[in-house]
Amino acid sequence: MRVAVSQFATTSNTQKNLASCIRMINKMATCQPSLVVLPEYCNTLFSNTQISNAHSCYADHNQAWDEALAIDGPFLQAIAEQAIKHNCFIVINVTLRRDQVGYLSINEQDSLSRSNNKSNISVTSCLYSPLGKLIHQEDKQRLSVLESNFFISSVKVSEVVTTPVGKLGLLIGSDGMTFEASRELALGGAQLLCNSINSFALDQSHLHDPARAFENNTFLATANKVGALISLNLTQEHSQDLLNSVDIGSGQSQIVSPDGKVLAKLNNNEEGYVFADIELSATDSMTEIRKKCGLNNKFRPDGTSLITQLRPQLYQALTVAIKKTKQINKALLQGSDNQVPVTANVAIFATYKSNEQAIEDVCQYIENNLSDIIQLPELFFIADKSIINDSAQRAHIAKLSQQLIEQVSAVLRPFQYLCTSLVIKEKHQAVLINNEGILATQQQLHFCQRYQWTKLGDELNIIELPLEKGKISLAMLTADDANIPEIVKVATLAGIHLLLVPFDIQEPCEVDYSLLSRAAENRICIVAASREKNFANELLTEPTTHNIYYKNKVKVQKSTGLIANLTTQAGLLPQWRKQKFNGYINQPLVKLQYGKITKAVIHPIAACTEHSD
Repeated sequence: MRVAVSQFATTSNTQKNLASCIRMINKMATCQPSLVVLPEYCNTLFSNTQISNAHSCYADHNQAWDEALAIDGPFLQAIAEQAIKHNCFIVINVTLRRDQVGYLSINEQDSLSRSNNKSNISVTSCLYSPLGKLIHQEDKQRLSVLESNFFISSVKVSEVVTTPVGKLGLLIGSDGMTFEASRELALGGAQLLCNSINSFALDQSHLHDPARAFENNTFLATANKVGALISLNLTQEHSQDLLNSVDIGSGQSQIVSPDGKVLAKLNNNEEGYVFADIELSATDSMTEIRKKCGLNNKFRPDGTSLITQLRPQLYQALTVAIKKTKQINKALLQGSDNQVPVTANVAIFATYKSNEQAIEDVCQYIENNLSDIIQLPELFFIADKSIINDSAQRAHIAKLSQQLIEQVSAVLRPFQYLCTSLVIKEKHQAVLINNEGILATQQQLHFCQRYQWTKLGDELNIIELPLEKGKISLAMLTADDANIPEIVKVATLAGIHLLLVPFDIQEPCEVDYSLLSRAAENRICIVAASREKNFANELLTEPTTHNIYYKNKVKVQKSTGLIANLTTQAGLLPQWRKQKFNGYINQPLVKLQYGKITKAVIHPIAACTEHSD
């Protein structure tokens, strides 16, 4: 099927906006798409920038109501006619007039418009079929503070729509900035997520879109706004400085594949459209393996089914336990010395040696290093992880694990820690070691084929770690655990500043997008270490085939771990100057693991330790 996404500007004039929508649909129709996706707020203007104390995007609720649409009014009827005309599905997002219990007829809406009893307004994506039928509506789930002043949020469960072209799910605005809405649709069987946004930032297109596609094995088609997101009349009333980069739609509309690769993208913030041909079920021409998108068809490289890894009952139980203890912990901490340090020194160390030589290499490094926390890869002293499936080999690895604990604790200084994963009592688990031995452990929580022999844990351990300049809260996740956004969210609800991840990278997207998205959406620092892996990227084919050196070449991509630090907050760190807006609102500061030693200073104080339930 062919999918097209658009980007264009709107105004406060509803009729002009309808003309813009029709103009863009006609342009996209030239590529004969099966489905077109339009941006958020196609009928109006809205920005999450507060213009002044007296003005937001709307003067009052009456203006928001006047610019909102009737579900069976002329604006959306014209869009339905476009679907018939071009024989395609259309996804359009608008603001809709709603009453408390359902939809109002045109006469009822006119009656309300003449009275002071204005009803509710929703931000809704509408899906029209090629027959011009409205076959699905999806209300925006995550409203900003400013949006909540004018709109209501849906409380119903998101639904997946089965169509002749595939199973579709609709996302709106910031719904894609966290994993929940996409995961809910993926669990419902969605193969393609249609995402209408209205954003001035680059975070979604550069990070969250690929992360959502990869973690759910779905295609994702995002359409964004361009042009001013606020009324030019408002800026003229105040200062032209108000119309700056944060009030301009960033564009970057794109179509992303289930492996996180961008298939088509508008790398600008100018009006236009782009399209891609996608197959929701296709055979790979190189491997001749049938590849299907959708969460039920997502498998890890070792053959582990992602759907079997998920443990929703565990996440629910852990979340309930956190809610029960949060108030108790707050009371206990009042008046105690619980200062979070501004900075902490972290290091990733990845030896190229194995067995006893690897342990000695690490000890030598510790003796010459002053980092607060040293992160090692998963079972760092084992080069070939396949041997661990043999029980005799596991017994040997368990002995090496005990040897590591004894030797490392002997060279660690006070307030210095080392994290890796070990085999202890026939269980694969992350460990945190200090100068006295094992300080904390974290049993592997999710099944994976690489460690099918290990018993899985049912608890997430939150560690209060004393450093020389204060105390931080952290969690550890090993094997595939950090790839599961649900468990990282649980750890975040517990108030962690730092996530330590000893892992063995299986796919480049784990570092390129997943871990970075975990850091951004949860406002936590992440230190993740892996042995270096080489991955074959797509074939590089050059159009200049007359060149005698022309070949189909496989590009090799080297992947390791990373250190994801939080952007600084001026309020928390007044000694740092506030940076000029660079296009991102929540971009982690990243240092990729490189070679044997990778060092960085992280800012745990910038982590958000208060999260909504």
